[in-house]
Amino acid sequence: MSTFFIKTFGCRVNQVESQAILEQFKRAGLVPAESFETADICLLNTCSVTHQADKDVEKLIRQIVRRNPHARLVLTGCYAATHGAHIQQAFPTAEIVGKYDLGNALFGQEDICWTVSGHEGHSRAFIKIQDGCDNFCSYCIVPYARSEKRSKPLAEVLSEITQLVQNGFLEIVLTGINIGNYLCPKTGADLAALCEQIAQLPGKFRVRFSSIELPTVTDAIIAQMRKNSKRFCNYFHLPLQAGCDKVLADMNRHYTTADYAKRVEDLRREVPQIGIFADVIAGYPTETETDFETTYAFIKTQRLAGLHVFSYSPRPGTPAAQLPQLPPEEIKRRADKLRTLDKELRTAFADSLVGTQQEVFIEEKKRGAVHGITSNFQQVLLPQNTQAHGLVQVQIMRAQENVCYGEVI
Repeated sequence: MSTFFIKTFGCRVNQVESQAILEQFKRAGLVPAESFETADICLLNTCSVTHQADKDVEKLIRQIVRRNPHARLVLTGCYAATHGAHIQQAFPTAEIVGKYDLGNALFGQEDICWTVSGHEGHSRAFIKIQDGCDNFCSYCIVPYARSEKRSKPLAEVLSEITQLVQNGFLEIVLTGINIGNYLCPKTGADLAALCEQIAQLPGKFRVRFSSIELPTVTDAIIAQMRKNSKRFCNYFHLPLQAGCDKVLADMNRHYTTADYAKRVEDLRREVPQIGIFADVIAGYPTETETDFETTYAFIKTQRLAGLHVFSYSPRPGTPAAQLPQLPPEEIKRRADKLRTLDKELRTAFADSLVGTQQEVFIEEKKRGAVHGITSNFQQVLLPQNTQAHGLVQVQIMRAQENVCYGEVI
C-alpha cells in the first residue's frame, strides 16, 4: 500500500487545497506516512509570499532529496509556479504540477474541485470558494502564480457547507485568493448573492469571511451581514498595506485612505461590535519616514481591532523588486513599531467588549482554561470547569492585555 506525505506552506487557501488532496489520496487507497522519510509520494504545497517562504520550501526539498531520494517529489503552489526554471536546475527530480493539473498528475482525473468534508487538526472548517487575482499590486507575486480567476459553482458551495455542518463543524470560513471576486460560473451570482443563499441553509452554524479586498466590499455584502447577523460573523479582515495615499498609489492598490476610512465607517454603522483587522506592510521601497508616520497615524485614527504586520521583502519579478530597497534595520524598526501598535489595538478592542454578551465558539482547553473565539474574532478564556461545547453565549467579565475572560450564560 502506497504512502503519502503532504506539507503545506503559506495561506489558508493552500491549507484547504492540501485538505482536498489529502482526502483524494485516502479515497485512492493511499495512507499517510509517518514522515517524509518513509513516504512513497511527497507533495509540497508551496508559498512564495516572502523570501523566507522560499527558503523554507527549499530547505525541505533538500531534506527530502537527501533522506528519501526514491520518493516521488511533487511541487505545487506559488513557489513552484514562479520558480520553475530554478527548481528544474537545482532539483531535477522534482515534478512541478499546477494546482488544476494535480487531478491528472496524481489520480488520472481532469480536475480536483477542492471540495472538502472536514479539516484535519482544526475545529473550524475552511472552504475554498474562489481562486486567482489579477490586481498586480507592485510588491506581490501571487498574480504571477494565480492570475486566472475561478469560482466554485454556488450549488457546490452550498452542498459543501451542508456536508461540513452535518459532519459537526459549527464555524465555516469562506476563503480564496480574492473572495470578493466570487462569481458563480453557472448562475453569475456574486458574493452577496451567495451569502443570501447561505443564510437560508438549515442548522446552527456561523460563517466567517477570510481576508477580503476593500474595492470588492459592496453595499450588498454589508447588507447581507446586517440582515443575517446570526449567520455571518461580525468580523472583517480588510487589508490596508499602507495608510498613506502616495504609497498606496506606488503599490498599485486601487483605493485611497479616504476610501478605506469610509468603508470602515460603513461597517461600524451597519454591523454592531464588528472586529476589523488589517494587513500592513512596513518598509515598502518608496516609503519615506514621513510616509510611515502618516500610515501609523492613520491606523490609530481607524481604531482597528488588530494588525497583521509584514516586513517588506522583494519578490523577484515584481515591479517593487526593481526599486532601491530600504535598509533592513529600518524596515525592522518600522515593523516593530507597528507590532507595538498592534498590541495596543488588540488590548483596546478586548477592553471594549467587557460587559457585553458574545457568541463564542469553544475550540479547546488552553493555559488552564477553555479557549474560544467570539464572532468578532476576540480570544476568550472560560473557567476550566466549563462544560459547554460548540457555540455558546458568554458574558465578558474582564480583559487583560488582549484576552477576554468570560462565563457561559
